[in-house]
Amino acid sequence: MVQKKKGPQGGAPGDKNAAPAEPKRRGRPRAYEPDVALGKALDLFRSSGFAATSLEDLSAATGMNRPSLYGAFGDKRELYIKSYQRYRDNARAVMGGIFRDDRPVREQLQKIFAAALDIYLSGEEGPRGCFTVMTAGSEAVADPDIRAMVQNALTELDKAFAQCFRRAKDKGELPDSADPVVLAQLASATVHSIAVRARARVPRQELEAIVAGAIDVMVSRKLPLSTP
Repeated sequence: MVQKKKGPQGGAPGDKNAAPAEPKRRGRPRAYEPDVALGKALDLFRSSGFAATSLEDLSAATGMNRPSLYGAFGDKRELYIKSYQRYRDNARAVMGGIFRDDRPVREQLQKIFAAALDIYLSGEEGPRGCFTVMTAGSEAVADPDIRAMVQNALTELDKAFAQCFRRAKDKGELPDSADPVVLAQLASATVHSIAVRARARVPRQELEAIVAGAIDVMVSRKLPLSTP
């Protein structure tokens, strides 16, 4: 007696009750997912900058060949801009709630700067600093689109700090002579300073000492900080 051959799932050929063959999985591997690839490009640009990052570097980091990179993101400049925008979106997600939180101004500033240090000191191969200060600021010299993004980032940070100081002044935590705009610029300058120092691998303890001194100046009730 000849045994009938079984179908793919154990049923005889032509058996209507046999389970259908499992369809082959389609889709690109995870490295080709645009969201994942963009995150890897962001890490590379943030660490190495625009000029020092080659298409070969990007291809190796993302697992995508050049045609795939071009198809998903456009050219290298477009990928850089999209990476910078992702960085800003991520920073907003981390910092936005802290800026909006209604707490004593000294405590709020401490939390803001601590979160900034967490961002700037992150990186598997060493602190990466701030994308705006360390790499986009350089590209802004020759590229008007990147320059507009950098200017927008600086203005956005100034406004966020100014709102913190306005609330503090309204609550009587700052003297009447305090100017929220001037204080915001001082706070932003401190952020930029610790970003550069973090990239230079200054220890966190030293950066925290700089922050503590700056906060003492910004929330002092004795120092007049008003515009002429």
